[in-house]
Amino acid sequence: MPLTEDEIVIALDGMPGWRREGDEITRTYGIRYHGGVAMIVHVADVERLIGHHADIDLRWDRLRFGITTHDAGHKLTAADFDLARRIDDIAAAHDAEPVDA
Repeated sequence: MPLTEDEIVIALDGMPGWRREGDEITRTYGIRYHGGVAMIVHVADVERLIGHHADIDLRWDRLRFGITTHDAGHKLTAADFDLARRIDDIAAAHDAEPVDA
């Protein structure tokens, strides 16, 4: 079920570093390419387990995640913020540095 605008504002307030871009939340991390590949594999394994997936863009020294719920008409849901928290934990485990995009 899509979140209301007020719920999105509250959820984002508790997620430093994540930004809203339309009906998606995004975050970029600085990490070297091969470290980014390892982080993606870690995130993908968690995504498979929870049944929710981010769009991922890997560049030479940057890794960007974009999250929305495709099954909810590309709207933001609680599952998006849950995945974002999991990604933050995985990023910390991989020593990825938050980047202001």
